[in-house]
Amino acid sequence: MTSAPPDLPRDRPAASSSSSGQPSSLRGSGRLGDRVFRFLSTGSGVLLLVIMAAIAGFLLYRSGIALSKDKSNFLTTFEWDPDNILKPSFGIAVLAFGTIVSAAIAMLIAVPVAIGIALFISHYAPRRIAQPFAYLVDLLAAVPSIIYGLWGALFLVPHMAGLNAWLNQYLGWTYIFKVSQAGAPARNLFTVGILLAIMVLPIITAVSREVFRQVPRMHEEAALALGATRWEMIRTAVLPFGRPGIISASMLGLGRALGETIAVATVLSASDKLSLHLLDAGGGTFAQNIALKFGEAGKLGTDALMASGLVLFVITLLVNGAARLIIARRKEYSGANA
Repeated sequence: MTSAPPDLPRDRPAASSSSSGQPSSLRGSGRLGDRVFRFLSTGSGVLLLVIMAAIAGFLLYRSGIALSKDKSNFLTTFEWDPDNILKPSFGIAVLAFGTIVSAAIAMLIAVPVAIGIALFISHYAPRRIAQPFAYLVDLLAAVPSIIYGLWGALFLVPHMAGLNAWLNQYLGWTYIFKVSQAGAPARNLFTVGILLAIMVLPIITAVSREVFRQVPRMHEEAALALGATRWEMIRTAVLPFGRPGIISASMLGLGRALGETIAVATVLSASDKLSLHLLDAGGGTFAQNIALKFGEAGKLGTDALMASGLVLFVITLLVNGAARLIIARRKEYSGANA
């Protein structure tokens, strides 16, 4: 025989009556606040699109003026001489090659190291060591670019001579690491790539560390309970969960590597020479070329620099769009179903 359920407390008002008993001013202000917040959020998103469209339109307009007066092929020409009165010619072949190669070197070096540091801080280091280490990483992200550039020019370039000689001796057969200018200073794309890797390392590490800290504790404990080692737990639970965050962090770092100006201009010897020997001095990037030649450029030269900026703008959009596609195809790793 079952007992009857106890009576509900009579002094507790129902939820509906409680909500209906609120003053109309409070209900109205809540709805008004929601409307204001929604308007501000939507307006911010629309404003961002407008700004992006305005930038793209400005670059397209100035680029059209420059390309209509270019006497050479903009995509394949090596030289940069837009202010030549008789035959203005300029191209982005050297700039595109230098920008993509230096950024690729930076990402190949920085991403694995950044992930390792982030895992060390979040899953291996004791708290008394992890907190100062994390603070140091965040502090490195705040160092200005000019400081990195001066350090690269005064310290990194002179100390790269030994590494360049070693690469030429043992990996010169690859053609990429062959030195064709013996004794030349290490003001090359390889040195720039290493400097950019050091610059983007704190950004990728900081974002990846925060992503790894968001992994559900139950996932990690379940893997360990099944007999997994710490590395197996990280490989099966932490890295799959944090994969979209790692991709996003890498894209942030790549964005800085593609657009870095002062540090690259301080280290790299600008030239119109395109060489597949990464250890040879010379080369250039979009941002470096704009920074060095904007002050002395004429009317057509300024428009030509805008055209090169448009190419960099398109490259950045394509890289970020590719990252979004990768993340969208990997939703099973986003942790949304955790």
